[in-house]
Amino acid sequence: MRRIFGFGLLVLVAGGGYYWFTASDEAQPVALRTAAITRGDLLAAITSTGVMQPEDVVDVGAQVAGMISTLGVEPGSQNKSIDYGSRVEEGTVLAKIDEALFKVQVDEARASVKRSEADLLQSQARLKEADRNWQRVQKLRPSRSVSETDYDAAEAAYETAKAAIQLAEATVDQAKAALERAETNLGYTTIKSPVKGVIIDRRVNVGQTVVASLNAPSLFLIAKDLKRVQVWASVNEADIGQIHPGQKVQFTVDAHPNEVFQGEVLQVRLNATMTQNVVTYTVVVVTDNSNGILLPYLTANLRFELDRRDNVLCVPSAALRWQPAPQMIAPEVRAELAAAVKTGKGRAKQSAGKDADSDNRGRVWVRDGDYVRPMAVRTGLSDGAQIELVDGEVQEGMEVVIGELPREAAGAATSNPFLPKLFGGKSKAQN
Repeated sequence: MRRIFGFGLLVLVAGGGYYWFTASDEAQPVALRTAAITRGDLLAAITSTGVMQPEDVVDVGAQVAGMISTLGVEPGSQNKSIDYGSRVEEGTVLAKIDEALFKVQVDEARASVKRSEADLLQSQARLKEADRNWQRVQKLRPSRSVSETDYDAAEAAYETAKAAIQLAEATVDQAKAALERAETNLGYTTIKSPVKGVIIDRRVNVGQTVVASLNAPSLFLIAKDLKRVQVWASVNEADIGQIHPGQKVQFTVDAHPNEVFQGEVLQVRLNATMTQNVVTYTVVVVTDNSNGILLPYLTANLRFELDRRDNVLCVPSAALRWQPAPQMIAPEVRAELAAAVKTGKGRAKQSAGKDADSDNRGRVWVRDGDYVRPMAVRTGLSDGAQIELVDGEVQEGMEVVIGELPREAAGAATSNPFLPKLFGGKSKAQN
Protein backbone atom coordinates (compact mmCIF):
# COMPACT_ATOMS: atom_id res chain seq x y z
CA MET A 1 0.00 0.00 0.00
CA ARG A 2 2.84 2.37 0.82
CA ARG A 3 4.38 1.73 -2.58
CA ILE A 4 1.07 2.37 -4.29
CA PHE A 5 0.51 5.49 -2.21
CA GLY A 6 4.04 6.71 -2.93
CA PHE A 7 3.67 6.09 -6.64
CA GLY A 8 0.34 7.93 -6.70
CA LEU A 9 1.87 10.83 -4.80
CA LEU A 10 4.74 10.95 -7.29
CA VAL A 11 2.31 11.03 -10.22
CA LEU A 12 0.29 13.76 -8.52
CA VAL A 13 3.39 15.90 -7.91
CA ALA A 14 4.62 15.40 -11.47
CA GLY A 15 1.22 16.31 -12.90
CA GLY A 16 1.06 19.39 -10.72
CA GLY A 17 4.54 20.42 -11.77
CA TYR A 18 3.68 19.96 -15.41
CA TYR A 19 0.48 21.98 -15.00
CA TRP A 20 2.34 24.74 -13.20
CA PHE A 21 5.04 24.82 -15.86
CA THR A 22 2.62 24.92 -18.78
CA ALA A 23 0.36 27.40 -17.07
CA SER A 24 3.26 29.66 -16.26
CA ASP A 25 4.53 29.27 -19.82
CA GLU A 26 1.16 30.35 -21.21
CA ALA A 27 1.13 33.21 -18.79
CA GLN A 28 4.33 34.62 -20.25
CA PRO A 29 3.55 38.06 -21.65
CA VAL A 30 3.54 38.65 -25.41
CA ALA A 31 3.89 42.21 -26.69
CA LEU A 32 1.76 42.81 -29.76
CA ARG A 33 2.67 45.26 -32.47
CA THR A 34 -0.35 47.11 -33.79
CA ALA A 35 -1.04 49.62 -36.53
CA ALA A 36 -3.98 51.88 -37.20
CA ILE A 37 -6.25 51.57 -40.21
CA THR A 38 -5.73 54.79 -42.14
CA ARG A 39 -7.26 56.53 -45.10
CA GLY A 40 -5.02 57.47 -47.99
CA ASP A 41 -3.97 56.89 -51.58
CA LEU A 42 -2.67 53.60 -52.98
CA LEU A 43 -0.54 53.17 -56.07
CA ALA A 44 0.19 49.81 -57.67
CA ALA A 45 3.35 50.23 -59.69
CA ILE A 46 6.34 48.58 -61.37
CA THR A 47 9.66 49.84 -60.08
CA SER A 48 12.78 50.37 -62.15
CA THR A 49 15.91 52.50 -62.39
CA GLY A 50 17.06 54.74 -65.21
CA VAL A 51 19.37 57.55 -66.24
CA MET A 52 18.44 61.13 -67.07
CA GLN A 53 19.20 62.08 -70.68
CA PRO A 54 18.79 65.35 -72.62
CA GLU A 55 15.88 65.16 -75.03
CA ASP A 56 17.99 66.25 -78.01
CA VAL A 57 21.81 66.12 -78.05
CA VAL A 58 24.04 67.45 -80.86
CA ASP A 59 27.58 66.10 -81.16
CA VAL A 60 29.71 68.83 -82.75
CA GLY A 61 32.80 67.56 -84.56
CA ALA A 62 35.53 68.80 -86.90
CA GLN A 63 35.65 68.19 -90.65
CA VAL A 64 39.29 69.23 -91.08
CA ALA A 65 42.48 68.35 -89.24
CA GLY A 66 44.63 70.81 -87.38
CA MET A 67 45.57 72.27 -84.03
CA ILE A 68 43.02 74.08 -81.86
CA SER A 69 44.29 77.64 -81.76
CA THR A 70 41.56 79.33 -79.67
CA LEU A 71 38.23 78.64 -78.00
CA GLY A 72 35.19 80.79 -78.62
CA VAL A 73 33.77 83.38 -76.25
CA GLU A 74 30.54 82.70 -74.38
CA PRO A 75 27.70 84.95 -75.59
CA GLY A 76 27.11 87.88 -73.23
CA SER A 77 30.62 87.64 -71.83
CA GLN A 78 33.71 89.30 -73.28
CA ASN A 79 36.25 87.28 -71.35
CA LYS A 80 34.82 83.83 -70.54
CA SER A 81 35.74 81.13 -73.03
CA ILE A 82 33.36 78.39 -74.10
CA ASP A 83 33.34 75.77 -71.35
CA TYR A 84 31.12 73.24 -69.58
CA GLY A 85 27.66 74.66 -68.95
CA SER A 86 28.07 77.57 -71.37
CA ARG A 87 24.85 78.64 -73.05
CA VAL A 88 25.35 79.18 -76.77
CA GLU A 89 23.25 80.50 -79.63
CA GLU A 90 23.01 79.12 -83.14
CA GLY A 91 26.15 80.24 -84.98
CA THR A 92 28.22 80.93 -81.86
CA VAL A 93 31.93 80.30 -82.47
CA LEU A 94 32.99 77.38 -80.30
CA ALA A 95 36.62 76.99 -81.36
CA LYS A 96 39.08 77.75 -84.15
CA ILE A 97 41.58 75.46 -85.83
CA ASP A 98 44.90 76.87 -87.03
CA GLU A 99 44.08 78.12 -90.53
CA ALA A 100 47.56 78.85 -91.92
CA LEU A 101 47.73 75.78 -94.18
CA PHE A 102 44.18 76.27 -95.36
CA LYS A 103 44.86 79.91 -96.33
CA VAL A 104 47.79 78.70 -98.45
CA GLN A 105 45.52 76.21 -100.18
CA VAL A 106 43.03 79.01 -100.92
CA ASP A 107 45.79 81.17 -102.40
CA GLU A 108 46.95 78.29 -104.59
CA ALA A 109 43.42 77.65 -105.77
CA ARG A 110 42.94 81.33 -106.67
CA ALA A 111 46.18 81.30 -108.65
CA SER A 112 44.99 78.20 -110.51
CA VAL A 113 41.77 79.99 -111.40
CA LYS A 114 43.68 82.98 -112.81
CA ARG A 115 45.96 80.72 -114.82
CA SER A 116 43.08 78.75 -116.27
CA GLU A 117 41.31 81.96 -117.18
CA ALA A 118 44.45 83.17 -118.96
CA ASP A 119 44.66 79.87 -120.83
CA LEU A 120 41.06 80.39 -121.88
CA LEU A 121 41.91 83.81 -123.30
CA GLN A 122 44.80 82.28 -125.28
CA SER A 123 42.53 79.59 -126.64
CA GLN A 124 39.99 82.19 -127.70
CA ALA A 125 42.72 84.13 -129.53
CA ARG A 126 43.89 80.97 -131.32
CA LEU A 127 40.31 80.25 -132.30
CA LYS A 128 39.95 83.69 -133.89
CA GLU A 129 43.17 83.15 -135.86
CA ALA A 130 42.10 79.69 -136.98
CA ASP A 131 38.68 81.04 -137.92
CA ARG A 132 40.16 83.78 -140.15
CA ASN A 133 42.46 81.27 -141.87
CA TRP A 134 39.58 78.92 -142.42
CA GLN A 135 37.43 81.66 -143.91
CA ARG A 136 40.29 82.72 -146.23
CA VAL A 137 40.92 79.17 -147.48
CA GLN A 138 37.26 78.69 -148.20
CA LYS A 139 37.23 81.83 -150.38
CA LEU A 140 40.36 80.77 -152.35
CA ARG A 141 39.32 77.18 -153.01
CA PRO A 142 37.01 77.89 -155.99
CA SER A 143 39.95 79.50 -157.83
CA ARG A 144 42.17 76.55 -156.94
CA SER A 145 44.68 78.91 -155.37
CA VAL A 146 45.21 76.55 -152.38
CA SER A 147 46.10 72.93 -152.36
CA GLU A 148 43.96 70.23 -150.83
CA THR A 149 46.58 69.78 -148.11
CA ASP A 150 46.43 73.43 -147.04
CA TYR A 151 42.66 73.32 -147.14
CA ASP A 152 42.51 70.27 -144.86
CA ALA A 153 45.12 71.74 -142.50
CA ALA A 154 43.15 74.98 -142.12
CA GLU A 155 39.96 73.09 -141.39
CA ALA A 156 41.68 70.88 -138.80
CA ALA A 157 43.27 73.89 -137.11
CA TYR A 158 39.89 75.57 -136.82
CA GLU A 159 38.20 72.51 -135.27
CA THR A 160 41.13 72.03 -132.90
CA ALA A 161 40.87 75.64 -131.75
CA LYS A 162 37.16 75.21 -131.05
CA ALA A 163 37.84 72.09 -128.95
CA ALA A 164 40.60 73.92 -127.08
CA ILE A 165 38.04 76.54 -126.05
CA GLN A 166 35.84 73.89 -124.40
CA LEU A 167 38.88 72.37 -122.67
CA ALA A 168 39.94 75.77 -121.36
CA GLU A 169 36.44 76.53 -120.10
CA ALA A 170 36.35 73.14 -118.29
CA THR A 171 39.73 73.89 -116.74
CA VAL A 172 38.41 77.21 -115.46
CA ASP A 173 35.39 75.48 -113.91
CA GLN A 174 37.64 72.90 -112.31
CA ALA A 175 39.92 75.56 -110.85
CA LYS A 176 36.93 77.48 -109.48
CA ALA A 177 35.61 74.28 -107.85
CA ALA A 178 39.01 73.71 -106.25
CA LEU A 179 38.96 77.27 -104.98
CA GLU A 180 35.48 76.78 -103.52
CA ARG A 181 36.61 73.57 -101.80
CA ALA A 182 39.65 75.32 -100.34
CA GLU A 183 37.52 78.20 -99.09
CA THR A 184 35.04 75.76 -97.57
CA ASN A 185 37.82 73.92 -95.74
CA LEU A 186 39.07 77.29 -94.53
CA GLY A 187 35.60 78.00 -93.20
CA TYR A 188 35.58 74.62 -91.42
CA THR A 189 38.48 75.83 -89.29
CA THR A 190 35.95 77.98 -87.45
CA ILE A 191 33.71 75.56 -85.52
CA LYS A 192 30.27 77.03 -84.85
CA SER A 193 27.28 75.82 -82.85
CA PRO A 194 24.56 74.45 -85.14
CA VAL A 195 21.83 74.92 -82.50
CA LYS A 196 20.90 76.92 -79.45
CA GLY A 197 21.62 75.01 -76.27
CA VAL A 198 23.96 74.24 -73.39
CA ILE A 199 27.47 72.78 -73.56
CA ILE A 200 27.36 69.60 -71.47
CA ASP A 201 30.75 68.28 -72.56
CA ARG A 202 33.92 69.94 -73.92
CA ARG A 203 36.45 67.44 -75.24
CA VAL A 204 39.24 69.65 -76.60
CA ASN A 205 41.74 72.18 -75.26
CA VAL A 206 43.83 74.90 -76.88
CA GLY A 207 46.90 73.34 -78.50
CA GLN A 208 45.30 69.94 -79.00
CA THR A 209 45.60 68.51 -82.51
CA VAL A 210 42.38 67.36 -84.13
CA VAL A 211 42.71 64.50 -86.62
CA ALA A 212 39.75 64.15 -88.97
CA SER A 213 39.78 60.81 -90.77
CA LEU A 214 36.92 58.44 -91.56
CA ASN A 215 35.05 59.46 -88.38
CA ALA A 216 34.72 63.11 -87.43
CA PRO A 217 36.24 63.71 -83.99
CA SER A 218 33.79 64.85 -81.31
CA LEU A 219 34.69 68.24 -79.84
CA PHE A 220 31.57 69.49 -78.05
CA LEU A 221 28.34 67.91 -76.85
CA ILE A 222 25.40 70.33 -76.84
CA ALA A 223 22.03 69.72 -75.22
CA LYS A 224 19.53 71.44 -77.46
CA ASP A 225 16.86 72.03 -74.79
CA LEU A 226 17.07 71.06 -71.11
CA LYS A 227 13.53 72.26 -70.36
CA ARG A 228 12.39 68.76 -71.28
CA VAL A 229 14.51 65.77 -70.37
CA GLN A 230 14.16 62.02 -70.75
CA VAL A 231 14.72 59.06 -68.47
CA TRP A 232 16.01 55.90 -70.10
CA ALA A 233 14.77 53.10 -67.82
CA SER A 234 15.57 49.38 -67.97
CA VAL A 235 12.44 47.25 -67.52
CA ASN A 236 12.51 43.49 -67.03
CA GLU A 237 10.87 41.33 -69.69
CA ALA A 238 8.38 40.03 -67.11
CA ASP A 239 6.98 43.56 -66.63
CA ILE A 240 7.34 45.05 -70.10
CA GLY A 241 3.88 43.81 -71.13
CA GLN A 242 2.31 46.23 -68.65
CA ILE A 243 4.18 49.27 -70.00
CA HIS A 244 2.63 51.36 -72.78
CA PRO A 245 3.09 54.90 -74.25
CA GLY A 246 1.26 57.60 -72.31
CA GLN A 247 1.48 55.70 -69.02
CA LYS A 248 1.99 57.88 -65.95
CA VAL A 249 5.31 57.59 -64.15
CA GLN A 250 6.62 58.90 -60.83
CA PHE A 251 10.33 59.04 -60.08
CA THR A 252 12.85 60.44 -57.65
CA VAL A 253 16.53 61.28 -57.88
CA ASP A 254 19.11 61.13 -55.13
CA ALA A 255 20.02 64.78 -55.71
CA HIS A 256 16.50 65.81 -54.58
CA PRO A 257 15.30 62.94 -52.33
CA ASN A 258 12.29 64.82 -50.94
CA GLU A 259 10.76 65.69 -54.32
CA VAL A 260 8.68 63.40 -56.52
CA PHE A 261 8.73 64.14 -60.25
CA GLN A 262 6.01 63.30 -62.75
CA GLY A 263 6.44 61.98 -66.29
CA GLU A 264 4.93 59.70 -68.88
CA VAL A 265 6.13 56.91 -71.13
CA LEU A 266 7.16 58.19 -74.55
CA GLN A 267 8.22 54.92 -76.21
CA VAL A 268 9.17 51.32 -75.56
CA ARG A 269 12.27 50.47 -77.57
CA LEU A 270 12.39 47.02 -79.13
CA ASN A 271 16.17 46.55 -79.10
CA ALA A 272 16.33 44.46 -75.94
CA THR A 273 19.57 43.65 -74.17
CA MET A 274 20.55 40.46 -72.33
CA THR A 275 22.78 40.52 -69.26
CA GLN A 276 23.43 37.23 -67.45
CA ASN A 277 20.38 35.66 -69.13
CA VAL A 278 18.16 38.55 -68.00
CA VAL A 279 16.37 40.36 -70.84
CA THR A 280 15.59 44.04 -70.34
CA TYR A 281 13.97 46.66 -72.55
CA THR A 282 14.69 50.38 -72.64
CA VAL A 283 11.65 52.52 -71.85
CA VAL A 284 11.89 56.25 -72.58
CA VAL A 285 10.09 58.50 -70.10
CA VAL A 286 9.73 62.22 -70.83
CA THR A 287 9.30 64.85 -68.12
CA ASP A 288 9.16 68.62 -67.76
CA ASN A 289 12.28 70.38 -66.48
CA SER A 290 11.31 74.02 -66.73
CA ASN A 291 12.98 74.80 -63.40
CA GLY A 292 16.21 73.18 -64.58
CA ILE A 293 16.88 71.15 -61.43
CA LEU A 294 17.10 67.82 -63.26
CA LEU A 295 20.63 67.43 -64.60
CA PRO A 296 21.74 65.03 -67.35
CA TYR A 297 22.92 61.57 -66.26
CA LEU A 298 21.32 61.58 -62.80
CA THR A 299 20.12 58.17 -61.62
CA ALA A 300 16.33 57.99 -61.30
CA ASN A 301 14.18 55.55 -59.33
CA LEU A 302 10.94 55.10 -61.27
CA ARG A 303 7.48 53.78 -60.49
CA PHE A 304 5.33 52.99 -63.53
CA GLU A 305 1.71 53.48 -62.47
CA LEU A 306 -0.49 50.44 -63.08
CA ASP A 307 -3.53 51.37 -60.98
CA ARG A 308 -4.35 53.71 -58.13
CA ARG A 309 -7.00 54.34 -55.49
CA ASP A 310 -7.54 57.71 -53.85
CA ASN A 311 -8.87 58.28 -50.33
CA VAL A 312 -9.47 54.63 -49.40
CA LEU A 313 -9.09 52.65 -46.17
CA CYS A 314 -5.65 51.04 -45.99
CA VAL A 315 -4.14 48.46 -43.68
CA PRO A 316 -0.57 47.11 -43.58
CA SER A 317 -0.16 43.83 -45.48
CA ALA A 318 1.31 42.24 -42.36
CA ALA A 319 -2.08 42.50 -40.63
CA LEU A 320 -3.56 39.99 -43.10
CA ARG A 321 -0.63 37.60 -42.78
CA TRP A 322 -0.42 37.48 -38.97
CA GLN A 323 -2.03 34.51 -37.15
CA PRO A 324 -2.33 34.33 -33.35
CA ALA A 325 -1.57 31.33 -31.16
CA PRO A 326 -4.73 29.47 -30.05
CA GLN A 327 -4.42 30.66 -26.43
CA MET A 328 -4.39 34.28 -27.64
CA ILE A 329 -7.83 34.03 -29.27
CA ALA A 330 -10.92 34.99 -27.25
CA PRO A 331 -12.45 31.80 -25.70
CA GLU A 332 -15.83 32.06 -27.42
CA VAL A 333 -14.17 32.69 -30.80
CA ARG A 334 -11.81 29.80 -30.17
CA ALA A 335 -14.76 27.51 -29.49
CA GLU A 336 -16.49 28.61 -32.70
CA LEU A 337 -13.35 27.98 -34.72
CA ALA A 338 -12.87 24.58 -33.14
CA ALA A 339 -16.47 23.60 -33.89
CA ALA A 340 -16.12 24.83 -37.46
CA VAL A 341 -12.95 22.80 -37.93
CA LYS A 342 -14.67 19.66 -36.64
CA THR A 343 -17.56 20.10 -39.05
CA GLY A 344 -15.16 20.89 -41.92
CA LYS A 345 -16.65 24.35 -42.50
CA GLY A 346 -13.83 26.38 -41.04
CA ARG A 347 -10.91 25.20 -43.12
CA ALA A 348 -11.34 27.94 -45.69
CA LYS A 349 -11.73 30.52 -42.91
CA GLN A 350 -8.51 29.37 -41.26
CA SER A 351 -6.51 29.97 -44.42
CA ALA A 352 -8.26 33.23 -45.26
CA GLY A 353 -6.08 35.20 -42.86
CA LYS A 354 -2.90 34.07 -44.62
CA ASP A 355 -3.79 34.49 -48.25
CA ALA A 356 -6.72 36.16 -49.95
CA ASP A 357 -9.05 33.76 -51.77
CA SER A 358 -10.71 34.26 -55.13
CA ASP A 359 -13.08 36.83 -53.57
CA ASN A 360 -10.17 38.75 -51.98
CA ARG A 361 -11.52 37.93 -48.55
CA GLY A 362 -9.36 37.77 -45.44
CA ARG A 363 -9.31 38.66 -41.77
CA VAL A 364 -7.52 41.01 -39.44
CA TRP A 365 -7.17 40.69 -35.67
CA VAL A 366 -8.05 43.36 -33.11
CA ARG A 367 -7.60 43.49 -29.33
CA ASP A 368 -10.40 42.19 -27.14
CA GLY A 369 -9.23 42.74 -23.58
CA ASP A 370 -6.47 40.24 -22.93
CA TYR A 371 -7.27 38.40 -26.17
CA VAL A 372 -7.63 39.08 -29.87
CA ARG A 373 -10.70 38.75 -32.03
CA PRO A 374 -10.89 38.32 -35.86
CA MET A 375 -12.72 40.69 -38.19
CA ALA A 376 -13.55 39.65 -41.74
CA VAL A 377 -12.59 42.05 -44.51
CA ARG A 378 -12.53 42.15 -48.30
CA THR A 379 -9.36 43.53 -49.85
CA GLY A 380 -8.63 45.41 -53.05
CA LEU A 381 -5.55 47.03 -54.54
CA SER A 382 -2.14 46.52 -52.93
CA ASP A 383 1.14 48.38 -53.29
CA GLY A 384 3.11 45.71 -51.46
CA ALA A 385 3.16 47.46 -48.09
CA GLN A 386 -0.49 48.57 -47.81
CA ILE A 387 -3.73 46.87 -48.91
CA GLU A 388 -7.03 48.53 -49.70
CA LEU A 389 -9.99 47.50 -47.52
CA VAL A 390 -13.07 47.39 -49.74
CA ASP A 391 -15.56 45.98 -47.25
CA GLY A 392 -15.73 44.79 -43.63
CA GLU A 393 -16.55 45.83 -40.08
CA VAL A 394 -13.36 47.82 -39.67
CA GLN A 395 -13.26 51.59 -39.36
CA GLU A 396 -10.66 54.29 -39.84
CA GLY A 397 -8.39 54.62 -36.81
CA MET A 398 -9.03 51.08 -35.57
CA GLU A 399 -5.88 49.34 -34.26
CA VAL A 400 -5.12 45.94 -35.83
CA VAL A 401 -2.39 43.48 -34.89
CA ILE A 402 0.51 43.25 -37.36
CA GLY A 403 2.89 41.05 -35.33
CA GLU A 404 4.37 40.30 -31.94
CA LEU A 405 7.67 40.86 -30.19
CA PRO A 406 9.90 38.04 -28.90
CA ARG A 407 9.27 36.85 -25.36
CA GLU A 408 12.51 38.42 -24.18
CA ALA A 409 11.25 41.80 -25.33
CA ALA A 410 7.85 41.06 -23.84
CA GLY A 411 9.39 40.23 -20.46
CA ALA A 412 11.41 43.41 -20.54
CA ALA A 413 8.28 45.34 -21.39
CA THR A 414 6.77 44.56 -17.98
CA SER A 415 9.28 46.87 -16.36
CA ASN A 416 10.00 49.27 -19.22
CA PRO A 417 7.32 51.97 -19.63
CA PHE A 418 8.59 52.87 -23.10
CA LEU A 419 7.76 49.47 -24.69
CA PRO A 420 4.29 48.53 -26.02
CA LYS A 421 1.57 47.33 -23.66
CA LEU A 422 1.76 43.58 -23.01
CA PHE A 423 -0.76 41.05 -24.12
CA GLY A 424 -2.03 38.60 -21.49
CA GLY A 425 -1.92 40.73 -18.35
CA LYS A 426 0.82 40.95 -15.73
CA SER A 427 3.88 38.75 -15.69
CA LYS A 428 4.50 36.09 -13.09
CA ALA A 429 7.13 38.25 -11.45
CA GLN A 430 4.57 40.99 -10.88
CA ASN A 431 2.12 38.53 -9.34
